[in-house]
Formats: sequence, C-alpha cells, structure tokens
Amino acid sequence: MCDILVATSKATASGENLFAKNSDRDPNEAQVIEFIPRQQHDEEKVKLTYVEFPQVKETYSIIISRPWWMWGAEMGANEHGLVIGNTAVFTKEPYSKSGVLGMDMIRLALERTKEARDALNFIVSIIEQYGQGGSGSYEHKLLYHNSFVIMDKKEALVLETAGKYWVAKKVDTVYSISNALTIDRDWDLASKNVIEHAIEKKWCKDDKDFSFAKCYSDKFYTYFAHGRERRAFTFKMLKEMEGKIDLEYLISILSSHSKRPYSPETGSMKDICMHYGGTTRPSQTANSQISQIGEDFQVHWFTGTSLPCMSIFKPVFLETGLPDLGEKPTNKYNGKSYWWVFERYHRIIQTNYRQNMRMFLKQKNGVQKKIIEHAEWIKKLYLEKKIGKEELYGLTDWAFAEERNLVKNFEDKFKVRQILFPTYCMNIKRVNEKAGIKFKGMSK
Repeated sequence: MCDILVATSKATASGENLFAKNSDRDPNEAQVIEFIPRQQHDEEKVKLTYVEFPQVKETYSIIISRPWWMWGAEMGANEHGLVIGNTAVFTKEPYSKSGVLGMDMIRLALERTKEARDALNFIVSIIEQYGQGGSGSYEHKLLYHNSFVIMDKKEALVLETAGKYWVAKKVDTVYSISNALTIDRDWDLASKNVIEHAIEKKWCKDDKDFSFAKCYSDKFYTYFAHGRERRAFTFKMLKEMEGKIDLEYLISILSSHSKRPYSPETGSMKDICMHYGGTTRPSQTANSQISQIGEDFQVHWFTGTSLPCMSIFKPVFLETGLPDLGEKPTNKYNGKSYWWVFERYHRIIQTNYRQNMRMFLKQKNGVQKKIIEHAEWIKKLYLEKKIGKEELYGLTDWAFAEERNLVKNFEDKFKVRQILFPTYCMNIKRVNEKAGIKFKGMSK
C-alpha cells in the first residue's frame, strides 16, 4: 500500500512544487535507489518486468526507487524535473494477469517525456493500447489497477484508472492519493465512454448520478486497504498548512502513525509510516521520496531505507547521481547492501520501539535538521555559481555518511526484548528467518 502527497507552488512556503511518497511493499521486498544516466539505444525492444515494449533511440537521465526484482519503479524523477509515483487501486473492472505494470509505466514515462501533461498522455496511451496488468508482488499474486501523481515545474496532475477507463485532474493547491479512487465528477480529462460504461454496468443511473470513484471502486478490497482513511488524514494535514508547506512538514506526515504513543505491534493499515504486522498488515514502508521542484533547482530526498520514522532523508541530484550504496539488495539479508544494513537495525529497534526511539529520535531529528540546513546553504552557493556539481555530489555523499555514523553510534545501545504480543512476535520471527536475519534476544 502507498500514499502520495503533492503541493503546488500556491501552497508551499518556498514557491516550489513538492511531491512526497511512501512506497509500501512486503517486508523483505528491498527497494533499490538507482541512478540511470541518459542513454542511446540500438535495440528495438526493451524487456519490462513481464512484457517487451518498443524501445526509443534515447532515454533521459532518471533516478528511481524500484523493488529489487522489478524493471519499473515505484517512484522517481528525471533530468527535466518530472516526478511520478503510483498507488494500487482496486476496481470493478477485470484485472489482467499479463500486461504493463504501473511501475513500468512510471519508468517508461520518466525515460521518455519531459513534462507532466506529456507523461499523462503517454501513460494513458499504454493503458489503452497495451493494457495494464501483471502481479505487483514478488511473494504472492497481487493484481490491481493504478492511480498516479505526475508533477513537473509548472503543474501537478492526478490520473486514476480502472482497466482501460480513466479520469484525470489538475491540482490547484494540494492533493493526496492512497489505495482508493478519489475523483468523483470534477475531472479535467477522461477516457471515452467512461460514463456510458458505468451506466451500462448499472453502477449508476445516468450522467448526473455518475462518480468515477463511487462507480468504479471495488468496495471490499478498497475497504480493507484503508486507503480512504489514510487519504483523509494526509489531505487534511495538507489543507491545514496550505501556503506554508515545506520539506520538514512533509517528512513529518510521511513519518506519522495513527496512534500515539505508537508501537508497531499495535499499528494498523491506517498508518502512513507502515510497519509490517502480519496477515492484517502485510506491508511496510520500503522507501520514501520527497521532491522539491523549482524553476531553477531540483532536489530529490530519499531515505533509501524502510520506515521513515527511523530514517534520514538524504538529498540526491540528477546532475551528480548517487554514492556507492554497496551491493544491490534482494529479498535476502546482505550485510554489504545499504538497504539491508539499516533494515536489520530497524527490526532490532522495533522489538522495543518506544524505549529505543526515545533515545534515538532526538539525535535522528538533529542529524536530519543539520542535513536540511546544509542543503539550503549548498543550494544558495550553487545558484550563485560559487560552487559546482562536485559540491552537490559531496552533499549527497556526506548525508549518507551521516546516517551511517548515526546508527553506528547506537549499535550497542538498542535494546532487544521479547515482544509482549505473541502473534506479532511470531510474524516478525517468520519474516526474519525468511530473509536470513538473526540477532540475539528474540524468542526461538
């Protein structure tokens, strides 16, 4: 499950467009941050996750966050300041076992389009000509349709789909989506016969009775995904700070939980920062992205790790790419992979969440604030042409090193205890064993 927030220049403190997403996956489904430079291609086809697709002569530089086994991306940005993310939505339209994944559409659009409107048209063309489909999970079968937030320097668009049918709208100030359709009648663009099809299926009486969200939503799966509750919370938070929204405020939303004081064993599908909890809470936030898109400067903040409540957002630039983050992760623990090194720490913290976070949170927030302040200073110097790309890369490298040092300082301080909730403890133990994670203190 996922949550995406967007605030246009009208609603932000800096006058930039802001995008934020938590990508939720199965707990061992590591996510890779990947920088792919502009490339020339001779081949006629490119192999997506499940199907082949026509290749183009040139693809743009992109930075993406993708599940380790997938060609496509949960979210990402390109060199032109285009940012895209998607969420799973459950509809009455039939699902296809084969086709182009929503994540593949994101990467294709980032590689091939420059502006939000062009990206929307490109994604729609894929849906209408090739169809969306395929399982979105490595561990089990998961079929769904897709909603997208597409943003560039000038505008933000929301695209919601149900099979080959779709509607889209331009965002004026703020918007958020989750795992539920949100657009009723207030769309700006729509697929042909989207109303007529709903009337034919007897989902509504006539065009006056029509609502895309109400007519096309599958009530059962939408209800259990709790996307409406999460969307209501994120939208309310955005509206409350309209005109003053900034990076730190978006970090606070992505790091939030529905209950206070919070502990993972009592968490729920209503949490924005999602912690794995078993059958009724099968996902966890695997990576998070916030993008600041201005006319003359763009910066993309990634955790590159799970669970933003425990993580640091680090600045990344399309001009310079990423530092060495070790070996690419898979679904098995690897001490040479950045994602898995921190995942192991995160799972230790969660065995005694409240106590561990009490001593960790203040210092984590201090490091985050220091990185944000340093990034503002670097931005100022870069725009004044007093520094170059080397310093941008140096900022990224330093930020990742700061997170490494932070956790290293706490390595022997995190307390591991027997979790008081037997079912939760059993679920965590099973997931750890599947990934090959071991640490002292957990029950056998």
